Amino acid sequence: MTAVATLISTVLPDTVAAAELYSDPPDLAPLPEEEPLIARSVAKRRKEFITVRYCARLALQELGVPPTPILKGDKGEPCWPDGVVGSLTHCDGYRGAVVGRVGEVRSVGIDAEPHDVLPHGVLEAVSLPVERPELAAMRDGLHWDRILFCAKEATYKAWYPLTHRWLGFEDAHIVFDVNADGTAGEFVSEILIDPTAETGPPLSALRGQWSVRNDLVLTAIVL
Repeated sequence: MTAVATLISTVLPDTVAAAELYSDPPDLAPLPEEEPLIARSVAKRRKEFITVRYCARLALQELGVPPTPILKGDKGEPCWPDGVVGSLTHCDGYRGAVVGRVGEVRSVGIDAEPHDVLPHGVLEAVSLPVERPELAAMRDGLHWDRILFCAKEATYKAWYPLTHRWLGFEDAHIVFDVNADGTAGEFVSEILIDPTAETGPPLSALRGQWSVRNDLVLTAIVL
């Protein structure tokens, strides 16, 4: 079985490798080192975990990296092989992975969500007061509350490996641009706390891409 980047490629530059799947193949299994991480997980969680790591190994193969376990760090973040940065995401109907070589890519953050309205009360919890009227003024036909949530998740995933510090929903102000077709575009995450990274320039503003296709929202930041 192979998987090639299709939806996810709409939000990524050529400097990274990616793979995605839209269901969980029944014959996949975790590597032995990964099994303890899901030994007590329910079936749905196990399948998501196994499939998204299968995607990660497909993407790593494009970089010439042999199959390797993808374990978890202290905050649940994926632990990549030496010389690699990357990000994972999964939601109903989607699993995706993006990886890049250190030296070519500084950090990656991706997130996928169903393109649907957020549950009641969630927008107020994940957005800044200034963001709500900005979303209300955006083009009709898209669930901007969900796109915002997705972009904030991608922001955190790109931020944390470079800082090892928490970034709350209230700590980034996100502004969107829309392409001519109305279903994709760019966004900028303005960081509202100390932007100092452990190495390299500060993370004052993180630029990313968003896309809505096939009832899915995908966001990506590649630094």
